[in-house]
Amino acid sequence: MIYPWHESAWRQLAAQWSNRPNAWLLTGRRDTGKTAFARHLAQALLCEQPQAEHQPCGSCPSCHLFAQGSHPDYYELAPELPAEGESARKLLQIKIDAVRAVLSPLLQSSVRGGLRVVLVQPAETMNIQAANALLKMLEEPPASVVFLLVTHNKDRLLPTIKSRCRPFLLPAPSAEEALDYLKTQNTPQAEALLAFHSGAPLFAAEPEQDAMREELCQLLAKPRLLTMLDYAAAFDKQKWPLAVFLDWLHKWLADTALAQQNLPPLYYPQHQAAIFQVASRTQGTTLFQLVHTLDRLSPYGRHTLSVRMQIENLLTSYLAFWQNKPL
Repeated sequence: MIYPWHESAWRQLAAQWSNRPNAWLLTGRRDTGKTAFARHLAQALLCEQPQAEHQPCGSCPSCHLFAQGSHPDYYELAPELPAEGESARKLLQIKIDAVRAVLSPLLQSSVRGGLRVVLVQPAETMNIQAANALLKMLEEPPASVVFLLVTHNKDRLLPTIKSRCRPFLLPAPSAEEALDYLKTQNTPQAEALLAFHSGAPLFAAEPEQDAMREELCQLLAKPRLLTMLDYAAAFDKQKWPLAVFLDWLHKWLADTALAQQNLPPLYYPQHQAAIFQVASRTQGTTLFQLVHTLDRLSPYGRHTLSVRMQIENLLTSYLAFWQNKPL
């Protein structure tokens, strides 16, 4: 399936069907349906009885196999998720062994006699060895093979990979389309969650994180040292990566920077009054020093460092910022 806000993009892509490339690079914002679009495209490429605008029929043998996740000519590469008991803080990567396992059958003939399709998502999670292995195949692609690369951040891809793919931008939904979708899903607090997720409606439901993020907002509005230390310990017990906390705090600071310019918040509109109070008592120069500290930590957001210690340090720095003390 594709989402309603991608229907015009499908018509645009269908117009290129007779001149399709051997590799597409599907770009766009996270959580807006790019992977669903890519899977729909893969099914259409494999369909034996395509319909108008090259839509998959949904009833041929290939479509049945695809729906069951067992089509022999479809390959999907995605990061290996942590096994049960493994830390969620592990960096998610597509590794070279997974790429080799997919590329090897491509040198043989198609099982069903048609195209073969390889979906890589998100492509920027390939480590350097995996990316180079895929690049070799893109440079000399086997016959009747189509590569679909989905990326949330094309700047993290090798330039040589990007140069061998046809870029195709998938638009994000409008604010109205995104909110309407969440309402059809009966999502609680839809407007607040949509704002936090930058208008991208396909975010995963994570009520435990939502509750702890709300607790953080209350703390940032009226920070107290001992409460902050307790919060750091509670967050650490969840075994979530530091990247989660960095995202929450970064968005709060971004909203504070907007409030210092008398602009409404983007990410936490439900806390507008508290954010404006913080903005009225703080300095922009100190705020950007704190943002710079977060930016320096961002590359280590899924590193095996002490999350509790880093959060304690960041919240202590925030307290100094709130008190108008030098960082």
